[in-house]
Amino acid sequence: MFQARIHGRGGQGVVTTSELLALACFIEGRHAQAFPSFGSERTGAPVASFVRIDDLPVRSHEPVVAPDAVLVQDPTLLRAGGVLAGLAPNGWLLVNTRADVPAEVLATIGPGVHVHTVNASDIAQRLVGRDAPGPALLGALAAATGVVDLESLLAAIRGRFADAVAEANVAAVVDTYHRTARAEPAGGHRASTM
Repeated sequence: MFQARIHGRGGQGVVTTSELLALACFIEGRHAQAFPSFGSERTGAPVASFVRIDDLPVRSHEPVVAPDAVLVQDPTLLRAGGVLAGLAPNGWLLVNTRADVPAEVLATIGPGVHVHTVNASDIAQRLVGRDAPGPALLGALAAATGVVDLESLLAAIRGRFADAVAEANVAAVVDTYHRTARAEPAGGHRASTM
C-alpha cells in the first residue's frame, strides 16, 4: 500500500489534490481512498488530506501516520508540528517552494528521504491563472515516485475540471512532471525542480 499525506492551507485545494490522486488510481483499476482532516477552519488555516493506494481494497479509514510521501503546498508549514511526522525512511517529500528546504527541516528526516522542491505556485499562477499548486505537485509526485501514470493523472483532471480550466491544469501537471523527471536526485535529499 502507498500512503500519502498532503498539507496546505484552507483554500489551496488540498482536498481536491487528494481526490485527483485517488481518481487517477481508480482510472488505472486500483483501489484508492482520499479524505481530509479539518474542522471548521477558515481560509488559510492548516489542512491535511490523506490518500491510500493499493491493488487490494483499502479498509483503513484512519489518518495516515506513516506516509510514503508528504506533499507540502505551503512551505511555511514545514516548521509546523506533525507535517513530517512518520515519513518513511526512504519516502518522498515534495515541497511547493522557490527555495531549498531549510537545513534544519532536512535534519529532522532520514538521509534516505527523497526531497524535491517544485515552484508549483508560480507554475499554476502562470498556466492556470491562480495559486492552485496541487495538480502541479501531483505531476512532480507522478514523475518522482511512479505511483501513478501521467496519462491517468491527466484523465482525472479532465474528468474533474472542464474545458480551459482542465487544460490549464493539465499543462501545469505536464510541466512539473517533466521538470521532476529531469531532476531525479542521485542519492536522495535535495533535488530542485524549479
